[in-house]
Amino acid sequence: MGQLIERNQPPTFLCQEASHVHSGASYCSRRGFLGGLAVSAASTLLADQQARAQATPGSEKPFRIDTHHHLSSPGFIAEIAGRRTGQVPLMRWTVAQSIDDMDLGGVATSILSISEPSVFFGNFDSARKLARETNEFGAKVIADNPGRFGMFATVPLPDVEGSLREIEYALDTLKMDGICMMTDYQGKFLGDPAFAPVVEELNRRKAVIYTHPFRNDCCRNLVPDVFEPLIELGTDTTRTIASLLFSGSAERFPDVKWIFSHAGGTAPFLMQRFTYYFAARKDLQPRLPKGPAYYLERFYYDTANAMTIHPLASLTKLVKPTQIVFGTDFPFLTAKATAAGLREVGLFSAMDLQAIERGNAAGLMPRYKI
Repeated sequence: MGQLIERNQPPTFLCQEASHVHSGASYCSRRGFLGGLAVSAASTLLADQQARAQATPGSEKPFRIDTHHHLSSPGFIAEIAGRRTGQVPLMRWTVAQSIDDMDLGGVATSILSISEPSVFFGNFDSARKLARETNEFGAKVIADNPGRFGMFATVPLPDVEGSLREIEYALDTLKMDGICMMTDYQGKFLGDPAFAPVVEELNRRKAVIYTHPFRNDCCRNLVPDVFEPLIELGTDTTRTIASLLFSGSAERFPDVKWIFSHAGGTAPFLMQRFTYYFAARKDLQPRLPKGPAYYLERFYYDTANAMTIHPLASLTKLVKPTQIVFGTDFPFLTAKATAAGLREVGLFSAMDLQAIERGNAAGLMPRYKI
């Protein structure tokens, strides 16, 4: 990481003799001296930024924005406990746990969202009620802890009508930061025409859509002794990204600000295959006229469960640091471990880390700009 930071080191003083002013050894011009002071101030600011970026996570004043931080409403806990999903950390989640982890990891604000399996369990009315309970519970958490939380609101997909109603309530009344969607609903991915009215409305609003992977029914218990999320969560993210690309949704809805979990799953690794397939299928080219790379490079990707060299090596070859946002996957991983991993991986300059850990998310959600 030393070489990456080194290229951002401040320039030398414009006036090399400024240090001798008080000794009378020599004097530089007024313009040169003032220029030297300006660069000195800039150098000090950059040094402060670098010190913050290199500091032990949690030792500095909280400044990070965590875009992948789960909450569990009482109704959601009852559902996953009754269905024995095995998500014990979600069942035990509390607001106090979140704040403690944020303080230890230097997180100023966490954007809350529900985890899989979300709120639909086969009944539209029940899904609507659970989505509303989750969003109003999140709104209370936000109100009770000013400045510490935001939220990506839950929608009751695959119920399109109910989702459009919840979008209006969540964004216009509750003032949420965006919408949380699972990567698939009943085997349909987000580029499916069934979901186009929802994505179209969010495109009209220029909204953030944060996506969380789902354990697709197609692929449960395929590999003995391998817990499904190890493979399926990354793979389902890739499926929905491919769906958005090759259906033409990414082209038709350019104003949606997509955030994909876990560094985009396996999509960055499969970029070569996407490109070759696109080139071979002339009939698909009108759907993504700029080619797959253009759209993938415009999406955003979080660092949840993806702060080591293995996922980041591929992701950083696909996108610039401007498209990466800080995410922890709390309560499954911690902010402190995520921040430490981003420093240890050696891929990011101090300025990159500032953007990843706060600046990029603040750009997506301007209320968090300082």
